[in-house]
Amino acid sequence: MVDYFKEVEIIQRSGDAETQEEVQLKVADEGEQEEAWLMEAGLATLFDESASDGEDSIALLSTLTRTQAAAVERRVETLKQTLRKRNKPYSVPDVREIFKPASQSKVRAHIRPRNGAGPGTPGGGADAETDINLEVSFSEQALTYKEGLKVTQPQNEDFRVSQDKTGQTRVGDLSAEDMKKVRRLVLIEMSALFDTCGIEVKAHKALKVRVRESGLFGVSLSTLLEQDQRRIPGTKVPLILQHLMSHIEEQGLDTEGVLRIPGAATRVKAVCHELEHKFYEGVFPWQSLKQHDAASLLKLFIRELPYPLLTVEYFSAFTSVLKLPTKKQQLQALNLLVLLLPEPNRDTLKALLEFFQRVTDHKDRNKMTLNNVAVVMAPNIFMCKGFRSKISEQQEFAMATGTANIVRLLVRYQNLLWTIPKFVLNQVRKHNMENQRKMHRDRAVKKLLKKMAYDRERASDKQEKNTEAEGGFIRVQAPQFSKVSMAVQLTEDLKASDVLTHFLSQERSPSVKREDLCLYEMGGNIKERCLDEETYITALLELNPSAEWVIKSVQH
Repeated sequence: MVDYFKEVEIIQRSGDAETQEEVQLKVADEGEQEEAWLMEAGLATLFDESASDGEDSIALLSTLTRTQAAAVERRVETLKQTLRKRNKPYSVPDVREIFKPASQSKVRAHIRPRNGAGPGTPGGGADAETDINLEVSFSEQALTYKEGLKVTQPQNEDFRVSQDKTGQTRVGDLSAEDMKKVRRLVLIEMSALFDTCGIEVKAHKALKVRVRESGLFGVSLSTLLEQDQRRIPGTKVPLILQHLMSHIEEQGLDTEGVLRIPGAATRVKAVCHELEHKFYEGVFPWQSLKQHDAASLLKLFIRELPYPLLTVEYFSAFTSVLKLPTKKQQLQALNLLVLLLPEPNRDTLKALLEFFQRVTDHKDRNKMTLNNVAVVMAPNIFMCKGFRSKISEQQEFAMATGTANIVRLLVRYQNLLWTIPKFVLNQVRKHNMENQRKMHRDRAVKKLLKKMAYDRERASDKQEKNTEAEGGFIRVQAPQFSKVSMAVQLTEDLKASDVLTHFLSQERSPSVKREDLCLYEMGGNIKERCLDEETYITALLELNPSAEWVIKSVQH
């Protein structure tokens, strides 16, 4: 870990922007943490009867597994005890009223892989110890491991996502409405995973401080992206970070010790000042920027974020990941934590991890292995403002190995970490169906006659769709293109990629490119979902028989 502490020394010598106010951190008070957690999980109605999301909370609760339900129960009970100690009036329901005993068999049915899929089957769960099973709740898998029902440890670390005929779902594939549900469920699942393993994670909160409202360094990600989007709409990663990474890639991926060897401190400070004044004007002389200086500026950018890239709220959870008993559980926790990050943080982290991977791809020349990159970058990511002054030298030494290992996992398994687990997506589907049933019930009470006419119309439409599907075809819409609609023959082997190939063979516009297209599953129990090209349509139809199929162009 020599390079780690060399990097710490370089950071301390650089002084960074000492005039910037440090983020003041506070561990949430007893009861406060539980209240904030329930609000973030969309379950405020469990402690506040005036909350407006009562029906939606009931729909969400109906989708939970037993370990997830236990995580909710634990926080409700803690909150209730805290309020009782303070002699405060409260309206927190008895946990037994929240989760009535319809439990074990119902929960087990919910977590059992659907469509006959299971371990060892092509469309189902993992059949190898190095497969990450996305069909069964991670916390349920951890409970099985804890109970001693499955104790085999993998002999290697080549973990991969198990194959699924209904396709993998990545961040960005779902609508904003469904992603909001994903985030709520992932928060509950992440807490359930740590609870099941007996690991307590204390959430910090940041007290508001004055931060720079413009500029490049020491500016919040949200402010940076607002600035950048005024110049280039749709920007997801700060332009200054994009330029620094591109400059290093174009000029210095083969440079020995890139990221490890620092630039000259006085020169880096001068360049930083020059960038602040010339970057947005487009007159900064990039050709004169040395590679080690560019790498030092990249690390400075990460350190100087007023709030940590991994967020104040989840910082402790990230540092607690290695307390989980198996490497597989550690990756599952990182997967959940990545999904919990706000979009600007998640997109920026993704860009950085992809850049670090490209650096390690040139390790034969630049001498920067995965371990080297992880060791050098760990203090820049984890020694953020507000945390530096909170730990002793002894604690810092203990953190060194741990944080380097976390960065190593993030870089090595980044392709796994941006995947939305199928069990979470199935819970979103169930949640949507519960909300649809409620909507139909409300409509029935208010406008019974209109609903009857509506139902007849829907039944007619459904009959037409089913007749077409039963006849061996699906109807694919493409409203953005000249080929507006087409029928595709349905076979057991039909994949999303085959539908796109068929569409391109009939689309007359020469400007349409395969990489710009996606087949979407729309309606039924999902708002919309961009399909992985390896998705089998018949398998997905079993999961969502009311889905419609639409081809749309996508932005990369």
